[in-house]
Amino acid sequence: MKSISKKDPIAAVDRIEKPKSVVDRISYVEALRVLLSAEAGNPYPDGVRAELPAIISHWLQSPQKDALVVGAGAAARWREILAAYVRADKAGAWLGTTPKRRAHIGVDFSDVAFPPSARPAFTFIDLFAGIGGFRIALQSLQGKCVFSSEWDSHAKQTYLSNYGEVPFGDIREFTGDKIPDAYIEANIPDHDILAGGFPCQPFSRAGVSARSSLGQSHGFSCEIQGTLFFDLMRIARVKRPKVLFLENVKNLARHDGGRTFERIRTTIEHELGYSFEYGVIDSSPLVPQRRKRCYIVCFRDKRKFKLPEIAGDPLPLSSILEVDPPESFTLSDRMWQGHINRTKRNLDRGAGFTAFEADLSKPAHTLVQRYYKDGKECLIPQQGKNPRLLTPRECARLQGYPENFQPHPQKIQAYRQFGNSIALPVVRRIAEEIVLSLKEKK
Repeated sequence: MKSISKKDPIAAVDRIEKPKSVVDRISYVEALRVLLSAEAGNPYPDGVRAELPAIISHWLQSPQKDALVVGAGAAARWREILAAYVRADKAGAWLGTTPKRRAHIGVDFSDVAFPPSARPAFTFIDLFAGIGGFRIALQSLQGKCVFSSEWDSHAKQTYLSNYGEVPFGDIREFTGDKIPDAYIEANIPDHDILAGGFPCQPFSRAGVSARSSLGQSHGFSCEIQGTLFFDLMRIARVKRPKVLFLENVKNLARHDGGRTFERIRTTIEHELGYSFEYGVIDSSPLVPQRRKRCYIVCFRDKRKFKLPEIAGDPLPLSSILEVDPPESFTLSDRMWQGHINRTKRNLDRGAGFTAFEADLSKPAHTLVQRYYKDGKECLIPQQGKNPRLLTPRECARLQGYPENFQPHPQKIQAYRQFGNSIALPVVRRIAEEIVLSLKEKK
């Protein structure tokens, strides 16, 4: 097998030791390695080859089905390869061997923190997936993810480590101008819920028309992220999921005097024919962080739906702190003095960022992706020494992630990923109402 770069999303499996497979069962890590090795010499187009970790790992979640992008022939070949591999008497005897009976393989996800549901109650896709906040919430309700997409290579590593799946990259590889609807229909599986925190987009104030996969003029800027909402909507138009479950920044409804939000609502309600329910929810009764986000839930059949009220006393920051964090998280004298000087200077002139020690009896301020730089948004006071940054585990708790979630091994990437993530308990609470509504209708 060819060498794997450190940025490759499957590099994370190098650090995981797995038990040897038994007959007809193989760990997802070993299966992924075997199939990537077997496919190394096949003449795939460059775009397909770059996505092989995603294609194969998606197929391993449902090996009885055809493979996305490369089709039924590849899936049949992979079943034979894995069947031969797990029955081989010695290393090296497997490749190219044809099994004596019909290939049947069980992929073992027992070592995955959040494995796919064996008996799913519904299906969903995870777009702009990040580190899978939507995925954990929906899987905890017996949902099965059938497609994921995330462009950041570091987030892909974290996603693989926790779910045994590499997300596809740029979603525009499925929704670009030259890609027909038939390709989307064939290569994005049918699903009940389309979920995603679509990017905080640079919408145009001047109303400049931009390229749209829906083929209409939308008044969005021409910057790359400015069209991603419509790429998401194109998938919704082709696949027609029962529910759209979206998340964005709290001031989305007020952006550009409300014109941005009106364009979003019009696209979903009038162009796609879905209902449209939204609300801004504060996470602090569920996690010790004042993280306000706009949530949008839309039903294809336009049924009535109301976002749940999340009320209660805000949780204190002290509730998620580690007892004895490593000294490496304490600010140096130079950094802390810099915070003090900058804060005084900005207070005197009435503008600019300030940095204070957090009040542990109250929720933290919103965790942001730049937190890794200096931690000024949430500095933890310490007796007799400089304040410290939150640890990655504390950031995970601040967003409501379970204790068995594995953060990225690099601190900078872990901080960025948790800062970009959703407050998981809020998403789960909304998802409970969505799933309940679907069951009642059924």
